[in-house]
Amino acid sequence: MELHIDRLSKHYKNKIAADRISLSLGRGVHGLLGANGAGKTTLMRMICGILRPDSGTVTFGRADVSTEEYRSILGYLPQDFGYYPGFTAEDFLMYMAALKGLRKTDARCRTEELLSLVGLETHKKQKIKTYSGGMKQRLGIAQALLNRPKLLVLDEPTAGLDPKERVRFREMIDRIGQESIVLLSTHIVSDIELIADRILMMKDGRLIFNGTHEDIGENLEEFYLKQFDDINPSAPAPAGTVTGSKIKHGGI
Repeated sequence: MELHIDRLSKHYKNKIAADRISLSLGRGVHGLLGANGAGKTTLMRMICGILRPDSGTVTFGRADVSTEEYRSILGYLPQDFGYYPGFTAEDFLMYMAALKGLRKTDARCRTEELLSLVGLETHKKQKIKTYSGGMKQRLGIAQALLNRPKLLVLDEPTAGLDPKERVRFREMIDRIGQESIVLLSTHIVSDIELIADRILMMKDGRLIFNGTHEDIGENLEEFYLKQFDDINPSAPAPAGTVTGSKIKHGGI
C-alpha cells in the first residue's frame, strides 16, 4: 500500500505552487505543515485528481489518479466542503454514500457508525444549516470516511473544532492511520505533533522537509519555525530538508 508522487509541478501565472515534488507515502499518518500559500492545498488537490498538474504523476499501486479504481480508495475533506443546508446530517451522508457507490443497506449502517464516531448521532435529524462550524467540520470528516478509504486526504480538518473536539479528532485519525494512508495538511503544529508518523513541510511550492520526529531531534514547533523564519539560502541544508526535489536525509 503506497501512494507515489513523481515530480509533480503546478504553476499559476508567475507563481510556482508545486515545484517537482516527489514522495512515496505508506500506511500511517503523514502531517503536512506550511504557512498559508505554501502550496499545500494545490498539492492535495492534485493528489485527489481535482486539479491537473502541469507535469508529474500520482499513482496508488498501479492505479493512476484519473481512474475509477483510484477514486474508489480515496477519501477527501477539502478546506470548504460543499453541503446542502436543507439536508439533515443523516440525509447528507446517505446522499454522499450513493455518489460513492455504496449499497443502500451498507450506506445506512455506515452512516449510523460514522455519525456516532464524530459525535453527531443525537443531531442526525437536524438540518445542516443549523449546525455550528465545528459540527459541520465533523460532518465533513464523516463523509470523507464513508467508503473506508485506503487513502485519506484532509485539508485543514480541525478548522472550527474546539479543544475537546481536536483531541477526539486526533484519536480517530491515529486509529485510521494504522490501516490507511492519511495525509493531513495544517498550519497548526499541535494537530500533528502527537500522531504523525512522518512530517512534511512545504514553503513556496517546495518540499523543504521530509522526515520523522527522530530526524528533527528537537521540539517540532521550534524546528518548524526555524524552517520558515530563519532559512538562510546560502547556509547548508539541515538534516531532513529537501532542496528542489532531492532529499538530503530522512526521505521516504
